[in-house]
Amino acid sequence: MKLAVLGGSFNPPHIGHLALAEDVRITFGYDKVLFIPAHQPPHKQLALGATDRDRLKMVSLAIKGNPFFEVDDCEIKRGGVSYTIDTLRLLKERYKNVLEGKIGFIIGDDLAEGFSTWHCAAQIPVEADLILACRNHSDVTKLDFPYEHKTILNDVVSVSSSEIRQKIASGKSWRYLVANEVYRYIESRHLYEN
Repeated sequence: MKLAVLGGSFNPPHIGHLALAEDVRITFGYDKVLFIPAHQPPHKQLALGATDRDRLKMVSLAIKGNPFFEVDDCEIKRGGVSYTIDTLRLLKERYKNVLEGKIGFIIGDDLAEGFSTWHCAAQIPVEADLILACRNHSDVTKLDFPYEHKTILNDVVSVSSSEIRQKIASGKSWRYLVANEVYRYIESRHLYEN
């Protein structure tokens, strides 16, 4: 089985996450993409407004109906700071009997500049195939990224979780930036309203 991972706060998960995961899956032929919500991201404070349970539920709702997508709560269960290297090693061990090649680890070009500051950054491309995707730039092949990696010239869906939270808090339109089930979940629980 060829496995890829998309990690993040998913606070909330949005259509950009889904489109990127599907682009990577199809382009590189992955059998499964795991969405892994971070418990505590190492490089940013997790925004308030949703619990770990809420974020897991929203990812589950967002990916429902796509048999190639799955949510994994390993970082939330582990607790503490969510280091990518720890997650990759855990997944490599968990899937060792069925894994074909290295796990694909998807990162947006917005994270490329600070990648060298990540915990055990040099070991991450040893454990996984780094896949550098477009988020802010239209052509990631032109970025100076010194780590071994693959690139994908995916379509950029111009949306972010922070933008969605701001729109909700200020009463602006955001409905079609997330999957319908995620929209209903956020509305029913009044998430991010203040």
